[in-house]
Amino acid sequence: MSAYREGDRTIVLIPARMSAAEEQRWVGVMLDKLAAQESRRMLGDAELAERAARLSGQYLGGRARPESVRWVTNQNTRWGSCTPAEGSIRLSHRLQGMPDYVVDYVLLHELAHLLVPGHGADFWRLLEGYPRTERARGYLEGVVAAARLPHLPGAREAGEPE
Repeated sequence: MSAYREGDRTIVLIPARMSAAEEQRWVGVMLDKLAAQESRRMLGDAELAERAARLSGQYLGGRARPESVRWVTNQNTRWGSCTPAEGSIRLSHRLQGMPDYVVDYVLLHELAHLLVPGHGADFWRLLEGYPRTERARGYLEGVVAAARLPHLPGAREAGEPE
């Protein structure tokens, strides 16, 4: 049995042989486990600021020093944003629960904008030192692509019994 998030949906995999009562009970158990796992992975704003400082030191020579780093719930089309004049970085709450290397990439991307505002060659050179840049970008592109897939009512998930 397992449970995971796929875009805005939660997928719970359980054996087909279960009774309706067992199914209902185990879905609840698996959802509780998934929520507990995600809450352990979510960082507060203070931890996010510490993570930004560590990433800046490790990959940007400590030169990017944001005044604030925080999660926001009003960014649904961007993963993060930066206002260099204020030194503020905001990460979308949609990143919470994603793999650490993905959150680190987005945070590092925004930190680099404190040093170089655009996406020119100088900007991308700053990110060359992060070994998982391409993997993280691919992950985020996959999330965006999956969100565009049609989800037909009554359609069965792959591997679901007919």
